[in-house]
Amino acid sequence: MSKPKVLFYVQHLLGIGHVKRAATLARAMTAKGLEVTVVSGGDDVPVLDSSGMTFVQLPSVRANDRSFDGLVDADGNPVDDALKEERTQKLLDIFNEIQPNVLMIELYPFGRRQLRFELIPLLEAANKANPRPHIVSSVRDILVEKNKPHRDAEMIEKAQTYFDDVLVHGDPSLIPFEKTFNRAKDIQDMLHYTGYVADQDWSKKATGDQGKGEVVVSSGSGAIGKNLLRTVLKARPLTSISDRVWRILVGYSMADEVFDSLKLEETEGVIVERARPDFVTLLKNCHLSISQGGYNTLMEILATKANAIAVPYAGGHETEQTLRVKLLEERGLIRQIPEDQLTVERLANTIDAVVLQPINSSNRIDMGGAEKTAELILNWAHYGRIN
Repeated sequence: MSKPKVLFYVQHLLGIGHVKRAATLARAMTAKGLEVTVVSGGDDVPVLDSSGMTFVQLPSVRANDRSFDGLVDADGNPVDDALKEERTQKLLDIFNEIQPNVLMIELYPFGRRQLRFELIPLLEAANKANPRPHIVSSVRDILVEKNKPHRDAEMIEKAQTYFDDVLVHGDPSLIPFEKTFNRAKDIQDMLHYTGYVADQDWSKKATGDQGKGEVVVSSGSGAIGKNLLRTVLKARPLTSISDRVWRILVGYSMADEVFDSLKLEETEGVIVERARPDFVTLLKNCHLSISQGGYNTLMEILATKANAIAVPYAGGHETEQTLRVKLLEERGLIRQIPEDQLTVERLANTIDAVVLQPINSSNRIDMGGAEKTAELILNWAHYGRIN
């Protein structure tokens, strides 16, 4: 008997959080006996673990800048009609070849509106297919604040037209979906909270002494965060733990010239290197983590019980990191410095305060999101749409 098939579309535009979470979910689904194909539309990610799944890379597009107001191709040129047609046709060809039991779309229709040129044709093809796959939207806990009621109405219309269910990868006891999407009640029957997505197996199996006793500094594997890394390097000599090893992890999407300039700051006790696939092990062993506030990084911090400071990214129209970090700080699970208040002196003082009084490692947030998602998808793959 053949395995049920899942086609999972994901597009990351700036950082790699979306595709990293998709890969975690895909590994959990393959562990349940599903045959998973992940189609990624963003830049290649060297540190991504795609084991067990089929990973297909579309011709990449990304955000033009922190405002997300435009799309560019791999060479930085505006996305033209030819590239749009190429990506759309490739997506349709993959769908027709696989004929999935379940089609998962990451974030849309609650985001990725710029990708409608390829997503609407894919969704229309899926809804007309015979047999029709179960169609699911996979969305994180918090939506970016837009304050555009007509966009909310469009999200509801697209969800009800094309989708069967919506997976919310969060815990309503921390923040319910309606907190950042006030029309959630209109699709209440479609919503399924999974808990937060973290690779629990990675956390449990993280072995070795990499990062033991170190200060591990990361800005994700996206193109942002260089100001945080530079501020950390300036704050280090002002702290009470300047004698420890400080490991500065630079995202792969950060420009080579930025990496090279940071590399020049290496001195005794300071290591500057590109992001590593054993980041969870580093967190598990570290004395202190300093990072931005991305979904995946925060979940890895909670899973490893790392003592941590977050500086949530708040550029462009982004609000989700700031809100999530605030909620976790209120529970005593992390310390934060707002991005617009980050200074050398404040960072040094916060580091010393957190070292003297470590964060609360008692975490009661539901972090079984990968397992719960895999169970739901497996059920839908077998039984499909229930009217």
